[in-house]
Amino acid sequence: MNLFTFEQTRAVYWADFVFYAAIIVILASVLAAVVPNPQWATVVLLVAMGLIFWSALEYTVHRFVLHGVQPFQRWHAAHHARPAALICSPTILTASIIGACLFMPAWAIAGLESACALTIGLLCGYLAYALTHHAIHHWRGDSRWLRRRQRRHFLHHHQRCACCYGVTSGFWDRVCGTRRNRVVLAQSPRDLS
Repeated sequence: MNLFTFEQTRAVYWADFVFYAAIIVILASVLAAVVPNPQWATVVLLVAMGLIFWSALEYTVHRFVLHGVQPFQRWHAAHHARPAALICSPTILTASIIGACLFMPAWAIAGLESACALTIGLLCGYLAYALTHHAIHHWRGDSRWLRRRQRRHFLHHHQRCACCYGVTSGFWDRVCGTRRNRVVLAQSPRDLS
């Protein structure tokens, strides 16, 4: 099992979902059991901040790193060429970046409670992104929300447009001017495979 490849086996691909769900549970347990008298209003605010940070990070990384920086651009192009393949960032890479760039600095600057709460928010966003992206490519959705995500992502993959970088939300595409209009979205096919 190679933990550093971008095309994953089924087991490694699904292990990513399990790993991050477990980390969320562990961090929540730390907050509940280890941190003395956590300030729950602050915890909820920091979790929300982590979610918002993830939303902006999802858009920024997809647009500027995966579509602009080598070797990530080349790796992401493989996903565009074969959207049904189990291609994703290796868990060891994403976990290392999240630990080194968010959890550890937050712990050093603001303490364990803040680090756990911010990381929970970011990881909930990341897990929502991973599940949404999987559903976009592998599920036949009856949900209006999923069908909209699928149409937007279809445009991103198949129209060769510099648009629709948001996977879980179109908010940043609207803010940054990379959203396609509703007429084009309504005309795109449902099937992404």
